[in-house]
Amino acid sequence: MKVNKVLTAKQQWVLWSYEHSDWKYLINYGAVRSGKTFIDNILFLAELQRIAIEAKKNNDKRPMYILAGYSSNSIQNNVIGELRNSLGLDPKIDRHGHYHIFGVDVVPTYTGNIRGASAIRGMTSYGAYINEASLATQEAFQEIVQRCSKPGARIICDTNPDNPQHWLKTDYIDNHDPEAKVKTFHFILDDNTFLPEEYRSSLKAMTPSGMYYDRAVLGLWVTGEGAVYKDFDERTMTIDRKDLPDNLTYSAGVDWGFDHPTAIEVIGHDSAGNYYLVDEAYGQFEQVDPHWIDVANRFRHKYGLNMTFWADTARTEHIQNFKGHHINAKYGYKNVLDGVEKVASIIKQHRFFVVKDAAPNFINEIYQYVWDEKTGAPKKEHDHAQDAVRYCIATPLWLAEQNKRRDTDRTRSTNYLNDLGLI
Repeated sequence: MKVNKVLTAKQQWVLWSYEHSDWKYLINYGAVRSGKTFIDNILFLAELQRIAIEAKKNNDKRPMYILAGYSSNSIQNNVIGELRNSLGLDPKIDRHGHYHIFGVDVVPTYTGNIRGASAIRGMTSYGAYINEASLATQEAFQEIVQRCSKPGARIICDTNPDNPQHWLKTDYIDNHDPEAKVKTFHFILDDNTFLPEEYRSSLKAMTPSGMYYDRAVLGLWVTGEGAVYKDFDERTMTIDRKDLPDNLTYSAGVDWGFDHPTAIEVIGHDSAGNYYLVDEAYGQFEQVDPHWIDVANRFRHKYGLNMTFWADTARTEHIQNFKGHHINAKYGYKNVLDGVEKVASIIKQHRFFVVKDAAPNFINEIYQYVWDEKTGAPKKEHDHAQDAVRYCIATPLWLAEQNKRRDTDRTRSTNYLNDLGLI
């Protein structure tokens, strides 16, 4: 089979460098769906074959290698599952949770916190493959580096970009000291020429402008600049109330406050995935009971007694207070960057609308809701209505993603147990 049918030009370049360059760290970084992980999975197998030969020369009957990822789920989805689906391998896991491939003992470890790396403490490894490296804590990453102490041990990484001040960028990708032996490759979305052009065009059209586009499509390590929701256009995204579609499902987002404003934003959504901001309540120096409970009940009688209020979990006692008054309050999704991206994507696709004069505080805030270049997150200013809208839109979307992932994992687990003859 010709390599051009299997690997893109960028992947072939990485493979050539793997085989012919002197390196200690090989880091593929850049855009989503650009082919970074696929080539790293191939390099992972090549490393295991190399290590098996080296171990045999050294009469090492149990060579060990680290397979690292943010969580067990990410290792399963990004590496092990892809070995099965794309490369036809089916590595089995032993009672210690290790894989055995080409005679090498592959030890999974998790990089989301330092405790996740406890499985490799005291271990001497021939190398490591670190998936989603920018998500690793620096302590977990350093633990892996320290374990790779066998002569000739090497580390392969792939990652999407993050803040340009991220330690992986400053300490490794930007390290041009020849003694460090760091080899890096930058991927953009269009490097993956095996993706249909229609898919690439659609992904570009759906990805929010600014930081998210620069990271996801161009593979750049950038911070946000200017307005968070650059694609919001008040001229085309405001509608008259009489033009609202029928049969909308209503819910609300709640951002608690007292000295600073409390915001409740009511949004209706339709089966086509469009969202309509139809009402808001905004104010400060008011107690939850009775003021905000009365406000919530007015919204319930207007938009539906069973409507959900997705609320900021910083004040769980307020959520319990709502529940005690038969208001369907639930915990909102707190991941700011992911939540903002979900809302920004909907705005970019022109699926978000505001009823004229229904949410003046939201409109006032959105033009002042800007990125903090030092932290790479939105500034904690002019964000009360923005947070409420984010809870309302992003939480159900995130929950749907989690349910889909659990269903996929359940299917994989069932198939695995079936293969073992246990069901």
